[in-house]
Amino acid sequence: MRVVVLGGVLSTGLGVGVLGEGRPARLGGARTAEGVVAAVRDRLRRGELELPLAGVDTVARWSGLAALGRVDLALARLAEGHTDAVAVLAEAGRAVVAGALYGVWASRSGGVGARLVDGRVDGTVRFCSGAGGLDRALVVALDDTGAARLVEVDLAGPGITSDPASWQAIGMDASDSADVRFDRVVPVATVGPPGWYTDRKGFLLGGGGVAAVWLGGAAGVLDDVFDLLQDKADEHQLAHLGALHAVVTSAATHLEHTARLVDADTATEVHLATCRAVVEHAAWEVVDRVPRAVGPTPLSRDRAFAQRLADLQVYVRQHHAERDLAALGRAVLAAR
Repeated sequence: MRVVVLGGVLSTGLGVGVLGEGRPARLGGARTAEGVVAAVRDRLRRGELELPLAGVDTVARWSGLAALGRVDLALARLAEGHTDAVAVLAEAGRAVVAGALYGVWASRSGGVGARLVDGRVDGTVRFCSGAGGLDRALVVALDDTGAARLVEVDLAGPGITSDPASWQAIGMDASDSADVRFDRVVPVATVGPPGWYTDRKGFLLGGGGVAAVWLGGAAGVLDDVFDLLQDKADEHQLAHLGALHAVVTSAATHLEHTARLVDADTATEVHLATCRAVVEHAAWEVVDRVPRAVGPTPLSRDRAFAQRLADLQVYVRQHHAERDLAALGRAVLAAR
Protein backbone atom coordinates (compact mmCIF):
# COMPACT_ATOMS: atom_id res chain seq x y z
CA MET A 1 0.00 0.00 0.00
CA ARG A 2 1.51 3.34 -1.00
CA VAL A 3 1.18 5.84 1.81
CA VAL A 4 2.39 9.41 1.77
CA VAL A 5 2.50 12.13 4.37
CA LEU A 6 1.18 15.47 3.21
CA GLY A 7 1.55 18.77 4.95
CA GLY A 8 2.63 17.17 8.21
CA VAL A 9 -0.61 15.23 8.53
CA LEU A 10 -1.21 11.52 8.08
CA SER A 11 -2.52 10.85 4.60
CA THR A 12 -6.19 10.49 5.47
CA GLY A 13 -6.86 13.66 3.45
CA LEU A 14 -7.40 15.63 6.67
CA GLY A 15 -6.05 19.07 7.22
CA VAL A 16 -4.40 19.36 3.82
CA GLY A 17 -7.49 18.93 1.70
CA VAL A 18 -10.50 20.77 3.03
CA LEU A 19 -13.91 19.25 2.32
CA GLY A 20 -12.88 15.62 2.18
CA GLU A 21 -10.17 15.71 -0.49
CA GLY A 22 -8.47 12.46 -1.51
CA ARG A 23 -11.09 10.07 -0.21
CA PRO A 24 -10.90 6.33 -0.95
CA ALA A 25 -13.64 4.36 -2.69
CA ARG A 26 -16.38 3.00 -0.44
CA LEU A 27 -17.47 -0.61 -0.28
CA GLY A 28 -19.98 -1.24 -3.03
CA GLY A 29 -23.42 -2.80 -2.60
CA ALA A 30 -25.20 -3.83 0.59
CA ARG A 31 -22.76 -4.35 3.45
CA THR A 32 -22.89 -7.79 5.08
CA ALA A 33 -20.49 -9.71 7.31
CA GLU A 34 -19.78 -12.09 4.43
CA GLY A 35 -19.15 -9.19 2.06
CA VAL A 36 -16.77 -7.51 4.51
CA VAL A 37 -14.75 -10.72 4.94
CA ALA A 38 -14.59 -11.10 1.17
CA ALA A 39 -13.38 -7.50 0.81
CA VAL A 40 -10.67 -8.04 3.44
CA ARG A 41 -9.57 -11.27 1.75
CA ASP A 42 -9.36 -9.43 -1.55
CA ARG A 43 -7.05 -6.86 0.00
CA LEU A 44 -5.02 -9.64 1.59
CA ARG A 45 -4.56 -11.32 -1.82
CA ARG A 46 -3.46 -8.03 -3.37
CA GLY A 47 -0.87 -7.44 -0.66
CA GLU A 48 -2.62 -4.34 0.69
CA LEU A 49 -2.50 -5.62 4.28
CA GLU A 50 1.29 -5.99 4.21
CA LEU A 51 1.92 -2.91 6.34
CA PRO A 52 5.29 -2.00 7.84
CA LEU A 53 5.72 -2.99 11.47
CA ALA A 54 5.31 -0.36 14.17
CA GLY A 55 8.74 0.87 15.14
CA VAL A 56 10.02 0.33 11.60
CA ASP A 57 7.76 2.76 9.74
CA THR A 58 4.93 3.55 12.11
CA VAL A 59 3.77 6.56 10.09
CA ALA A 60 3.14 4.35 7.07
CA ARG A 61 1.52 1.62 9.18
CA TRP A 62 -0.89 3.95 10.94
CA SER A 63 -1.61 5.83 7.71
CA GLY A 64 -2.57 2.54 6.07
CA LEU A 65 -4.88 1.65 8.96
CA ALA A 66 -6.46 5.12 8.91
CA ALA A 67 -7.10 4.76 5.17
CA LEU A 68 -8.89 1.44 5.78
CA GLY A 69 -11.03 3.04 8.48
CA ARG A 70 -11.99 5.78 6.08
CA VAL A 71 -13.26 3.17 3.60
CA ASP A 72 -15.38 1.22 6.10
CA LEU A 73 -14.96 0.59 9.82
CA ALA A 74 -16.17 -3.01 9.81
CA LEU A 75 -13.69 -3.82 7.05
CA ALA A 76 -10.97 -1.95 8.94
CA ARG A 77 -11.75 -3.82 12.17
CA LEU A 78 -11.01 -7.17 10.52
CA ALA A 79 -8.02 -5.82 8.60
CA GLU A 80 -6.54 -4.26 11.74
CA GLY A 81 -7.00 -7.53 13.63
CA HIS A 82 -5.16 -9.40 10.90
CA THR A 83 -2.28 -6.92 10.73
CA ASP A 84 -2.03 -6.93 14.53
CA ALA A 85 -1.82 -10.74 14.60
CA VAL A 86 0.90 -10.66 11.94
CA ALA A 87 2.84 -8.12 14.02
CA VAL A 88 2.44 -10.21 17.19
CA LEU A 89 3.72 -13.33 15.45
CA ALA A 90 6.64 -11.38 13.96
CA GLU A 91 7.53 -10.12 17.43
CA ALA A 92 7.51 -13.73 18.63
CA GLY A 93 9.67 -14.84 15.72
CA ARG A 94 6.91 -16.98 14.24
CA ALA A 95 5.73 -17.15 10.62
CA VAL A 96 2.15 -16.73 9.45
CA VAL A 97 0.33 -19.23 7.28
CA ALA A 98 0.40 -17.84 3.74
CA GLY A 99 -2.98 -16.59 2.59
CA ALA A 100 -4.64 -17.11 6.00
CA LEU A 101 -6.79 -14.38 7.53
CA TYR A 102 -5.98 -13.89 11.21
CA GLY A 103 -7.56 -12.19 14.20
CA VAL A 104 -6.65 -11.48 17.81
CA TRP A 105 -9.30 -12.51 20.36
CA ALA A 106 -8.34 -11.36 23.83
CA SER A 107 -11.51 -10.11 25.54
CA ARG A 108 -12.38 -11.10 29.09
CA SER A 109 -15.55 -8.99 29.13
CA GLY A 110 -18.37 -9.90 31.47
CA GLY A 111 -16.26 -12.27 33.55
CA VAL A 112 -15.90 -14.81 30.76
CA GLY A 113 -12.89 -15.73 28.68
CA ALA A 114 -10.71 -18.57 27.50
CA ARG A 115 -8.59 -20.72 29.79
CA LEU A 116 -6.06 -23.50 29.27
CA VAL A 117 -7.07 -26.83 30.74
CA ASP A 118 -4.49 -29.60 30.30
CA GLY A 119 -3.02 -27.62 27.42
CA ARG A 120 -6.37 -27.22 25.66
CA VAL A 121 -8.39 -24.05 25.09
CA ASP A 122 -11.73 -23.98 26.86
CA GLY A 123 -14.35 -21.32 27.53
CA THR A 124 -16.16 -18.48 25.78
CA VAL A 125 -14.54 -15.34 24.39
CA ARG A 126 -16.66 -12.29 23.61
CA PHE A 127 -16.22 -9.69 20.86
CA CYS A 128 -14.45 -12.05 18.44
CA SER A 129 -14.51 -9.92 15.29
CA GLY A 130 -14.80 -12.00 12.15
CA ALA A 131 -16.08 -14.91 14.24
CA GLY A 132 -17.52 -16.75 11.26
CA GLY A 133 -15.02 -15.81 8.57
CA LEU A 134 -11.40 -15.99 9.79
CA ASP A 135 -8.92 -18.82 9.33
CA ARG A 136 -6.78 -18.46 12.45
CA ALA A 137 -6.90 -16.57 15.72
CA LEU A 138 -4.47 -15.63 18.46
CA VAL A 139 -6.43 -16.25 21.66
CA VAL A 140 -5.54 -15.09 25.16
CA ALA A 141 -6.25 -17.86 27.68
CA LEU A 142 -5.46 -18.12 31.41
CA ASP A 143 -3.43 -21.11 32.51
CA ASP A 144 -3.91 -22.98 35.79
CA THR A 145 -1.73 -20.43 37.62
CA GLY A 146 -3.85 -17.52 36.40
CA ALA A 147 -1.18 -16.30 33.99
CA ALA A 148 -2.31 -15.10 30.55
CA ARG A 149 -1.01 -17.22 27.69
CA LEU A 150 -1.31 -16.48 23.98
CA VAL A 151 -2.14 -19.44 21.76
CA GLU A 152 -2.63 -19.78 18.02
CA VAL A 153 -5.78 -21.65 17.01
CA ASP A 154 -6.82 -23.08 13.65
CA LEU A 155 -10.47 -22.05 13.40
CA ALA A 156 -11.25 -24.86 10.95
CA GLY A 157 -10.56 -27.42 13.68
CA PRO A 158 -13.15 -29.17 15.90
CA GLY A 159 -14.61 -27.80 19.09
CA ILE A 160 -15.06 -24.17 17.97
CA THR A 161 -18.53 -22.64 17.61
CA SER A 162 -19.64 -19.05 17.23
CA ASP A 163 -22.94 -17.62 18.43
CA PRO A 164 -24.19 -15.14 15.82
CA ALA A 165 -27.14 -14.23 18.06
CA SER A 166 -24.73 -12.78 20.63
CA TRP A 167 -23.84 -9.88 18.29
CA GLN A 168 -26.93 -7.65 18.21
CA ALA A 169 -25.13 -4.43 17.32
CA ILE A 170 -26.41 -1.81 14.90
CA GLY A 171 -23.08 -0.03 14.73
CA MET A 172 -20.31 -2.35 13.49
CA ASP A 173 -22.98 -4.94 12.67
CA ALA A 174 -21.00 -6.39 9.75
CA SER A 175 -17.87 -6.96 11.86
CA ASP A 176 -19.47 -10.21 13.15
CA SER A 177 -17.95 -9.68 16.61
CA ALA A 178 -19.77 -12.61 18.18
CA ASP A 179 -19.09 -14.85 21.15
CA VAL A 180 -16.95 -17.87 20.31
CA ARG A 181 -17.03 -21.06 22.40
CA PHE A 182 -13.91 -23.23 22.64
CA ASP A 183 -14.51 -26.79 23.81
CA ARG A 184 -11.11 -28.26 24.78
CA VAL A 185 -9.50 -27.12 21.52
CA VAL A 186 -5.91 -28.20 20.86
CA PRO A 187 -3.93 -25.06 19.90
CA VAL A 188 -1.54 -25.01 16.97
CA ALA A 189 1.11 -23.38 19.13
CA THR A 190 1.72 -21.36 22.27
CA VAL A 191 3.10 -17.92 21.44
CA GLY A 192 5.53 -16.49 23.96
CA PRO A 193 5.92 -17.16 27.69
CA PRO A 194 3.27 -16.43 30.37
CA GLY A 195 2.23 -12.76 30.37
CA TRP A 196 4.17 -12.04 27.20
CA TYR A 197 1.21 -10.77 25.16
CA THR A 198 0.53 -7.70 27.33
CA ASP A 199 4.09 -7.21 28.60
CA ARG A 200 5.70 -6.93 25.15
CA LYS A 201 6.46 -3.54 23.61
CA GLY A 202 4.11 -4.13 20.69
CA PHE A 203 1.01 -4.27 22.90
CA LEU A 204 0.90 -0.50 23.39
CA LEU A 205 1.86 0.12 19.77
CA GLY A 206 -1.10 -1.97 18.65
CA GLY A 207 -3.36 0.37 20.60
CA GLY A 208 -2.02 3.25 18.53
CA GLY A 209 -2.96 1.36 15.39
CA VAL A 210 -6.53 1.03 16.64
CA ALA A 211 -6.61 4.79 17.22
CA ALA A 212 -5.53 5.27 13.61
CA VAL A 213 -8.59 3.30 12.50
CA TRP A 214 -10.82 5.49 14.69
CA LEU A 215 -9.34 8.54 13.00
CA GLY A 216 -10.03 7.07 9.57
CA GLY A 217 -13.62 6.35 10.57
CA ALA A 218 -14.07 9.94 11.67
CA ALA A 219 -12.67 11.12 8.33
CA GLY A 220 -15.11 8.84 6.49
CA VAL A 221 -18.07 10.40 8.28
CA LEU A 222 -16.78 13.89 7.50
CA ASP A 223 -16.46 13.00 3.83
CA ASP A 224 -20.23 12.52 3.76
CA VAL A 225 -20.90 15.66 5.79
CA PHE A 226 -18.86 17.75 3.37
CA ASP A 227 -20.89 16.34 0.47
CA LEU A 228 -24.18 17.01 2.23
CA LEU A 229 -23.37 20.61 3.10
CA GLN A 230 -21.42 21.65 0.02
CA ASP A 231 -22.64 25.05 -1.25
CA LYS A 232 -25.63 25.11 1.11
CA ALA A 233 -24.30 25.28 4.66
CA ASP A 234 -25.68 28.03 6.91
CA GLU A 235 -23.58 29.83 9.50
CA HIS A 236 -24.32 27.31 12.25
CA GLN A 237 -23.40 24.39 9.99
CA LEU A 238 -20.22 26.16 8.93
CA ALA A 239 -19.31 26.58 12.59
CA HIS A 240 -19.69 22.83 13.10
CA LEU A 241 -17.58 22.14 10.01
CA GLY A 242 -14.85 24.45 11.23
CA ALA A 243 -14.82 22.86 14.67
CA LEU A 244 -14.76 19.34 13.24
CA HIS A 245 -12.02 20.18 10.77
CA ALA A 246 -9.90 21.65 13.57
CA VAL A 247 -10.32 18.78 16.04
CA VAL A 248 -9.83 15.96 13.53
CA THR A 249 -6.86 17.65 11.88
CA SER A 250 -5.31 18.18 15.30
CA ALA A 251 -5.81 14.50 16.11
CA ALA A 252 -4.20 13.47 12.81
CA THR A 253 -1.21 15.69 13.52
CA HIS A 254 -0.87 14.25 17.02
CA LEU A 255 -1.13 10.71 15.67
CA GLU A 256 1.70 11.40 13.22
CA HIS A 257 3.79 13.01 15.95
CA THR A 258 3.36 9.91 18.13
CA ALA A 259 4.20 7.62 15.22
CA ARG A 260 7.46 9.50 14.71
CA LEU A 261 8.27 9.14 18.43
CA VAL A 262 7.70 5.40 18.08
CA ASP A 263 10.05 5.21 15.11
CA ALA A 264 12.66 7.17 17.05
CA ASP A 265 12.21 4.73 19.97
CA THR A 266 11.33 7.60 22.32
CA ALA A 267 7.58 7.00 22.73
CA THR A 268 6.47 6.28 26.30
CA GLU A 269 3.31 4.71 27.66
CA VAL A 270 2.06 8.24 28.39
CA HIS A 271 2.66 9.29 24.77
CA LEU A 272 0.65 6.37 23.43
CA ALA A 273 -2.18 6.70 25.94
CA THR A 274 -2.37 10.44 25.21
CA CYS A 275 -2.55 9.71 21.49
CA ARG A 276 -5.49 7.36 21.98
CA ALA A 277 -7.26 9.92 24.18
CA VAL A 278 -6.75 12.71 21.64
CA VAL A 279 -8.13 10.61 18.78
CA GLU A 280 -11.04 9.35 20.92
CA HIS A 281 -11.93 12.96 21.73
CA ALA A 282 -11.91 13.89 18.05
CA ALA A 283 -14.05 10.88 17.12
CA TRP A 284 -16.52 11.70 19.84
CA GLU A 285 -16.73 15.28 18.64
CA VAL A 286 -17.72 13.84 15.24
CA VAL A 287 -20.37 11.60 16.82
CA ASP A 288 -21.75 14.54 18.82
CA ARG A 289 -21.58 17.37 16.30
CA VAL A 290 -22.46 15.68 13.02
CA PRO A 291 -26.15 15.02 13.82
CA ARG A 292 -26.49 18.65 14.89
CA ALA A 293 -24.81 19.80 11.70
CA VAL A 294 -26.82 17.74 9.21
CA GLY A 295 -30.18 17.33 10.96
CA PRO A 296 -32.48 14.31 10.79
CA THR A 297 -32.87 13.89 7.02
CA PRO A 298 -29.61 12.04 6.16
CA LEU A 299 -29.80 10.12 9.44
CA SER A 300 -33.19 8.74 8.44
CA ARG A 301 -32.98 8.60 4.64
CA ASP A 302 -29.34 7.68 3.94
CA ARG A 303 -28.63 4.21 5.33
CA ALA A 304 -24.90 4.23 4.51
CA PHE A 305 -24.36 7.59 6.21
CA ALA A 306 -26.28 6.58 9.33
CA GLN A 307 -24.35 3.30 9.41
CA ARG A 308 -20.97 5.02 9.27
CA LEU A 309 -21.90 7.27 12.17
CA ALA A 310 -23.22 4.32 14.20
CA ASP A 311 -20.08 2.30 13.41
CA LEU A 312 -17.86 5.07 14.72
CA GLN A 313 -19.84 5.38 17.94
CA VAL A 314 -19.46 1.66 18.69
CA TYR A 315 -15.87 1.21 17.52
CA VAL A 316 -14.44 4.15 19.46
CA ARG A 317 -15.69 2.56 22.67
CA GLN A 318 -12.64 0.34 22.53
CA HIS A 319 -11.32 3.33 24.42
CA HIS A 320 -12.61 2.80 27.95
CA ALA A 321 -13.64 6.42 28.42
CA GLU A 322 -13.10 7.74 31.94
CA ARG A 323 -11.28 4.56 33.03
CA ASP A 324 -8.59 5.10 30.41
CA LEU A 325 -8.48 8.83 31.13
CA ALA A 326 -8.05 8.14 34.86
CA ALA A 327 -5.19 5.76 34.08
CA LEU A 328 -3.61 8.42 31.89
CA GLY A 329 -3.99 11.05 34.63
CA ARG A 330 -2.40 8.68 37.14
CA ALA A 331 0.53 8.04 34.78
CA VAL A 332 1.02 11.75 34.11
CA LEU A 333 1.15 12.52 37.85
CA ALA A 334 3.55 9.65 38.45
CA ALA A 335 5.88 10.95 35.74
CA ARG A 336 6.15 14.46 37.22
